[in-house]
This record gives sequence, structure tokens and C-alpha cells, in this order.
Amino acid sequence: MPLSWLAPGALVLAMLLWGSSFVAFKYAVGFFHPAVVVFARLLVAAGLFLVFLPSSRSMRLARRDWVLLLLMVLCEPCLYFLLEGLALRFTSAAQAGMVSAVLPALVALASRWVGERPGPWAWPGLGVAMVGVAWVSWLSPATESAPNPLLGNILELLAMVCAAGYTLCLKVLCRRYSPWLLTAAQTFGGLLFFGLVVAMPWVPWPQTIPLVPSLAVVYLGLAVSVGAYGLYNFGVSRLPAWQASVYINLIPIFALLLGWALLHEPITWAHGLGMLLVCGGVVLAQRRPPSRWV
Repeated sequence: MPLSWLAPGALVLAMLLWGSSFVAFKYAVGFFHPAVVVFARLLVAAGLFLVFLPSSRSMRLARRDWVLLLLMVLCEPCLYFLLEGLALRFTSAAQAGMVSAVLPALVALASRWVGERPGPWAWPGLGVAMVGVAWVSWLSPATESAPNPLLGNILELLAMVCAAGYTLCLKVLCRRYSPWLLTAAQTFGGLLFFGLVVAMPWVPWPQTIPLVPSLAVVYLGLAVSVGAYGLYNFGVSRLPAWQASVYINLIPIFALLLGWALLHEPITWAHGLGMLLVCGGVVLAQRRPPSRWV
């Protein structure tokens, strides 16, 4: 693979793994509390980093970067996983994956903060994408696996706001630190946060450990918390944040197809029309003006 395709290839693979994470997460939270699932997956990921990335244990940060790192970790995995875990209790994996497609537009709107200039279509594009999210949320019927799609999709949208904040913090930090070390830092920071969450009396611990849901948690830890995040962080370190976030448009497609194939979630005309609106909106938000306008 030519070097110019390393970052795009890493991002495509990351999106495939992230698309599958909605299915695995949805399945796991059917047996375990969302906070327990996140804590366990981060524990698996942290163990892998301790074994294969010893330098992550001696990461040195400049004093000026500590606040930014803490903000990055708070946005994701802490608040992001908390919101997404709750969202997947109320909506389907396919719908949650589709809502995630608004992230590129959110990143484009806020990218001036990291010295990048979004296109003039960012606000209109975000508006179209939000119409698509609202359309699917209102028209999708409640089912046993998605008892309250509207609430679930709102929680997933809030998770995307956190993911946008994470991406922008990551973009700044990747200019000075290895993306893999940053992935390790967010893993250990998230592990501490969710360790405190699962210690709360209102979080039920599982009485049994069924095999297949446990394997889903292990998959989330290895393939997603380490693999997808590491690949995405690598891509963001090589491309502008708004450009890297464009690849997130692939997540709804992967999540929809995998949710249909593995969880037997139905694909309706509302999903199709909503996805067209969401994807059309995020593509519109990424449009660049002709060079004579710049």
C-alpha cells in the first residue's frame, strides 16, 4: 500500500470496526449494565497496552498539555461511552450508527479552534443532517430491542458532540505526541473514570458471566478500544481533522448492514430516507468553495 494511502486505509478499517462496535455493544448491554461493559472493555484494552506498549507507562506530557489531555479523555471515552451505552438501551444499533454520521459536520463547524477553515456549507449541511436524524427518530417504531428510539437517538447525538470535542483535542495533541500513546492515555483515563462509576451502588454487577456476551466485551476492548481508536488517531494525525472525520460517513452503512445481518434489525424506508438526508448533509458540510473564492 503506497504511503499516501496509509491514513485513508487506516480510517476505513477504523470505521468498519466502529460500525461493528454498535452491534457488539448493543448485544453486550442486553446482558450487562452499560458502565460494566465499558469498564470491562477498557480493562481488556489497558492490559493489552501494558503488555505490548511498555512506553505508554512512562508517557511524559508538557504541563501545558495536561488540561487538554484531561478534556480529551473526559469527552471520550468517559462521557461518550456513558451516553452511547445508555443510548443503545433505547434505540437500535442501526439508528445509533446513523446518528453518528453528524459527527463530520460537527467537527467541521468547530475546526477553526484547531486552525482549520471549514467550508461555507458547514451550517446548512449540519441542518440537513439533523433533519435526517429527527426524521428517523420520529418515524421509527418502538420495538423490543429499541423501546424509545427518540430518547436513544438524542443520547447518541449528545455522544457525538463529545466525540467532536475529542477529535479536536486529539488533533492538537497529535502534533506533539504519538497517536498510539494518546490512545493508551485515553484508555487508562477512561478505566479510572469507569472504575469509579461501577463502584457506585446503583450499578448492578452481573450474577453470571455468559460466554458470548463476554466475548463481545473482549472484542470491544481489543478490536475497537485499541484497534479502531488507534487507527483513527493515526489517521487524524496525518490528515486535517475535518477531512479525517469525513470517513465517519461509513459508520452508518456498516452499522446498518451488520445490525441487519447479526441482530436481525429491520431496514425500513425511513432508515433509507433518513440516511440519505444525514449523509447528504455531512457531504454538503464538507464542500469546499472554488479556489477563486479563497
